[in-house]
Amino acid sequence: MDEKDFQQLAADIEDFVRGPGERYAAEIEATHRVPDALKQDLRDRGYLRLAAPQEYGGLGIEFPRFLELMELFSMSHASLRMLVHVHNGVWRAIDQFATDEQRKQFVLPQVSTDISVAFTLTEPTAGTGADLRCSVVQEGDTYFLSGEKHLITFGVECDYWLLFARLEGTTGKDGTVALMVPRDTTGVTVDAMSRTMGVRGTDHAHLRFDRAPVPVANRLGEVGRGLEVALGGFLTPSRISVAMTCVGLARRAQELAVDHAKGRTTFGKPLAARQAISFALAENATDIEAARQLTLHAARQWQAGDAASSQLSSMAKLNAVDMLTRVTDKALQVHGGIGYWESSPIERVYRDARAQRFEEGTNEIQKTVIARDVLGEVR
Repeated sequence: MDEKDFQQLAADIEDFVRGPGERYAAEIEATHRVPDALKQDLRDRGYLRLAAPQEYGGLGIEFPRFLELMELFSMSHASLRMLVHVHNGVWRAIDQFATDEQRKQFVLPQVSTDISVAFTLTEPTAGTGADLRCSVVQEGDTYFLSGEKHLITFGVECDYWLLFARLEGTTGKDGTVALMVPRDTTGVTVDAMSRTMGVRGTDHAHLRFDRAPVPVANRLGEVGRGLEVALGGFLTPSRISVAMTCVGLARRAQELAVDHAKGRTTFGKPLAARQAISFALAENATDIEAARQLTLHAARQWQAGDAASSQLSSMAKLNAVDMLTRVTDKALQVHGGIGYWESSPIERVYRDARAQRFEEGTNEIQKTVIARDVLGEVR
């Protein structure tokens, strides 16, 4: 895609976000569910296959440029952004270890949006990573899967779970497996989790597996490489994408705060004329731009195959999440008490912002990743 076409695409996305996107947002907030019409609209516009290669049916937009578009989507409702984020990312984790047959079965249909896949890592009784408790026992050509998963985004209404487990009796990364588990597999109980503070409308699942049969042929890569599928194929670029989500959401908060500061008059002056307000907005603008540049740097390094990109992804997300907390807090403060009411757009932005501190790992997890690279192995 040449620069002219990219800029036109970006303009179209911004028009969509500020127009139809806001109408969808109002419906989601009222009903607590994502309408099928939104999903279909995103499919029809090609927004769910922006980052996939052209030979797969995608638009082939390189990762750093894709993030420029993610910034725009992130100014909209969090569930709209989540749809774009997940559909443009999960295929990548599958693809890196897929055989030709698996690529035809799982990757190409996901890019074309004929199937949806939920990334299924987090467990209620373990940390997210090598502490996996879900386990499989192999009997012939079948794995029998047992255990629990929770907080699984789009895990209720998907076609497959990209699920991470371990061979029974193994520890650490040894024995970990990545499996494509069909949604209609027997021995699975799917419960929709209760409503969330923000990111309304996105479904989240609590899954229980009781010797659920999964074909060994549905394993991606070799035994012991399951976490490579999860971490390198999805979590590293996804953390960078979440960092840009923070940038986009902060940008929206800043816009709302600036508009309110210019339009609200107290004691004969607009709020924007008061130094305390103008300084807060100046700090916000600086915070946002700094986070944007670190995020784009991390994206370029990941695209180039830099071994430091995992550390950079955690740095970008840690920095962007903290930035978003500061920016949305100041933006709400600029609005005064009226910003706390649901009728004020900043109220939704403030709620949605809090979720970014959990998505793809807490700040504490990011600090652990960064410290490991800074300090090396400490005994």
